[in-house]
Amino acid sequence: MGRAKAAEKDLRETAHAAQVRELTAAGVLEDPAWRAAFAAVPRHLFVPYFWTGRGAGHERLWGEDPDPERRARWLRGVYTDAPLATRLRDGELVSSSSQPSLMAKMLDALQVRDGDNVLEIGAGTGYNAALLCHRLGDGLVTTVDLDEEITESARSHLARLGYRPAVVTGDGARGCPARAPFDRILVTCTLPLVPPAWLGQCRPGARILAPLSTGLIALTVRDAGFAEGRFLHTSAYFVPLRGATAAPGPPGATGPLHGLPYEMVENERFQFLLILTADVLHPREALDLWRGEGRPARERFGVTVTPEGQWAWLDDPQGPYVWPLGEEPPPPPDEA
Repeated sequence: MGRAKAAEKDLRETAHAAQVRELTAAGVLEDPAWRAAFAAVPRHLFVPYFWTGRGAGHERLWGEDPDPERRARWLRGVYTDAPLATRLRDGELVSSSSQPSLMAKMLDALQVRDGDNVLEIGAGTGYNAALLCHRLGDGLVTTVDLDEEITESARSHLARLGYRPAVVTGDGARGCPARAPFDRILVTCTLPLVPPAWLGQCRPGARILAPLSTGLIALTVRDAGFAEGRFLHTSAYFVPLRGATAAPGPPGATGPLHGLPYEMVENERFQFLLILTADVLHPREALDLWRGEGRPARERFGVTVTPEGQWAWLDDPQGPYVWPLGEEPPPPPDEA
């Protein structure tokens, strides 16, 4: 290995070790098993390039750029605690590498045990699957993505480190019945509803962790027809699920303000409720509820999934504040 190549290798290893230290200091790698996984799996092997900027200003940074300064920018970006755009189509983001600290929080909240069979919805770069493989072993990890280009790329990245989980090209909303039953399902794309097929592919007591609205819902599966759980306090923003259960664009943020105070539309915790109730409550009704209940945080909300439908609720699934998910929005109240 030439001197320049050796120096770049040392720089990558130093940046990787620094990120693990930073995540540990931030308190998101308290579990030694996940700390070891992050230390063993270098992010740069899964993000050989990424895009910066928006619109016409997209710039591609990659690890094989002949310009050493641009390679350095790529490396700094890879080991920054931030999400990275890894695949664009017609200017729209279709795949990304999630923020490492959020990945660590989600993996910890998944509460995996030795021997658990895990399904990941949204293969992305393969980085998350690699962390799961290190923790559980290849044979217990399945990752699914709709886009064959994404799964082929993820499979290649994983193979570079010797990991060979099941990487499946298919509609994540349909799960992966050939690899079921699962003890855990980890979702890395935003849902409008929980696909019912997942419950039937879970063992009783399985845990599903998925982005919904701008939060993370942690569901416990009772059987093929019932799951229930609460949101974590953590905020989460992901690329929407594509396929049979595709997520619509988030309401409120880009739609009419309906007379809402601008500071409320920009309030991150209120945005969570606004999106969660978008198909049922008019935005002004959502604001009245939020103020009347003391501006509740995410963890006071939950979701119930049954064969008859899916409901979100505040505080108590049998309480006064329960509304269906996935319904047609009502007409707005009179403006009088």
